[in-house]
Amino acid sequence: MNEKAPIVLFTFNRPEHTRSTLESLAQNPEFSASPLFIYCDGERNDAEAAQVLQTRELVRNWSHSHKTVIERDRNWGLANSIIDGVTRLCDDHGQVIVLEDDMVVSRHFLGYMNSALEKYRDDERIISVHGYSFPIAGLPEAYFIKGASCWGWATWKRGWDLFEPDGQKLYDELLTRKLMYRFDVNGSYPYRRMLGDQIHGRVDSWAVRWYASALIHDKLTLYPGRSLVHNTGLDGSGSHCDDYDGFATNLSTTAINLDNLSVSEDEQALEAWRGYLKSLRKEKLLSGFLSPGKIRKFISQRLK
Repeated sequence: MNEKAPIVLFTFNRPEHTRSTLESLAQNPEFSASPLFIYCDGERNDAEAAQVLQTRELVRNWSHSHKTVIERDRNWGLANSIIDGVTRLCDDHGQVIVLEDDMVVSRHFLGYMNSALEKYRDDERIISVHGYSFPIAGLPEAYFIKGASCWGWATWKRGWDLFEPDGQKLYDELLTRKLMYRFDVNGSYPYRRMLGDQIHGRVDSWAVRWYASALIHDKLTLYPGRSLVHNTGLDGSGSHCDDYDGFATNLSTTAINLDNLSVSEDEQALEAWRGYLKSLRKEKLLSGFLSPGKIRKFISQRLK
């Protein structure tokens, strides 16, 4: 297939963040030939109406030859909007590249995504492709980790069909398969608690369910060794985030080479993740940035 994968962008009430995302996409040579679908969520209250309208006006006026805008007539919430939008795009196009309005991307992002989607289209071992990588020195050029992530990613219909929306089913299956420790990235981050919070309605995260679905099916996600995504929403502006720079990273200025990759989990990369996440939690706790009780809320908010 030579067609560029469709891009779906989810927006809400942050026009300047949305502008930065679109401007960064426009620096990618593949962008002009990529179908672009933009979902605009509705306001939750009157106070949000002006920002929602500004975001919609920006999107309506953005010049792109293959653009489709979907304006919600009410507030769907990010989880419902993403589940619905990704499902529709996968059903119609067989694949999709997914971004939110606070993801600024490298000029090599779309090239990496399209190359990986094509290269691994029929490889059932792989569920998705991801563009963000933790700011960890010494990671390989590209690598595989079991599970899935949510900051600039792509999948095929065959991958998204494995998404299980029922958090309780996922929780029970993780217990049955004795995967809870691995679900917590070998004990480094409390994803188990977040899934429990989703089940009990304390958070509405689609991402923790996507991660659990992929892990239960023993599927791999491809990651770049240098990040192709920077999250600008960690400035306190978003509905589900606090002001924090622990995930900040520099965008790669060079393309990611996907040649000669072994399609298996990179255990050294996984251990590097584990060490980084543990240090991140320790740093936040010792600095007083988050109390032990608030750290679960922080992680849950980011995954929403």
